[in-house]
Amino acid sequence: MSDKRQRARVQGSWAKQLPKHSGPAGAVSNNQPSKNVNQGPSSWGCRPRKAPNTFEFQPTKPVRDVPPEKVIEQAGDHEISHGPSGVSRLRLLPGFLPPEQADWMFSKLLAELPWSQKTNYRQGEAYDEPRLTCWYGELPYTYARSTMAANTQWHPLLLTLREAVEQASGCSFNSLLCNLYRDGHDSIGWHSDDEASLGNKPTIASLSLGDTRVFSLRKQPPPEENGDFTYVERIRVPLGHGTLLLMDGATQDDWQHQVAKEYHDRGPRINLTFRNIYSEPEGHRPGTKLRFTSKQP
Repeated sequence: MSDKRQRARVQGSWAKQLPKHSGPAGAVSNNQPSKNVNQGPSSWGCRPRKAPNTFEFQPTKPVRDVPPEKVIEQAGDHEISHGPSGVSRLRLLPGFLPPEQADWMFSKLLAELPWSQKTNYRQGEAYDEPRLTCWYGELPYTYARSTMAANTQWHPLLLTLREAVEQASGCSFNSLLCNLYRDGHDSIGWHSDDEASLGNKPTIASLSLGDTRVFSLRKQPPPEENGDFTYVERIRVPLGHGTLLLMDGATQDDWQHQVAKEYHDRGPRINLTFRNIYSEPEGHRPGTKLRFTSKQP
């Protein structure tokens, strides 16, 4: 082999040369991918990606709405529930006492009633009620594990008011619990007036004097709720100066009520709650049931 052929073979002059590009400078060949071109995953020999799985929350229990709170402000009779215990009824009488009359009655009772702070007991511990009270009746009254002694000497103004309330309600009363809320910090918590000494399905007549406070009610939860009040019906009743509220029927069986604290400015308020106290535990003495009518006295 000649030296010339040997040199050509070593230099690869016999190999097929690649075709020259006719495009402009910097153009990318169709046969060779460019690193600057953004290509899909399949250009890199990868399988298409699967869409990610989405997680959907499946609640174990159906979503429940909290019932809106109802407001009762109109005068008249209101049946607030029907249940196995019976019908629960309220009668609201705003302006039961004219403003001028209510003014001097409030001042007189505030100054002349024997107000004192009662000590109650909860789980063996004593605490002072966040309000002042006094009690009138032939029999003592026990609640919250402490007893108020009988006070048979009724203030003359209280006798006058009892007669007016009895005429409006059609029910007679032998006892009276007086509450003085000195300001918005005084209150009474959730409870029912369901002591055995009050008898079966008692009628309570509540007369308010002084600053307006909100009287709230909430329905007793059914047994399956295990004492949870989250989804029960609720009612609020603003009680102003000279307003009379009557609770009758199954209200004390099926509802609780309270006067909550109000931390903005509130003046003093007197609440007179007329009721009947019986010496028999079951309250088997005969009584006149409340007559509900739409006519305001």
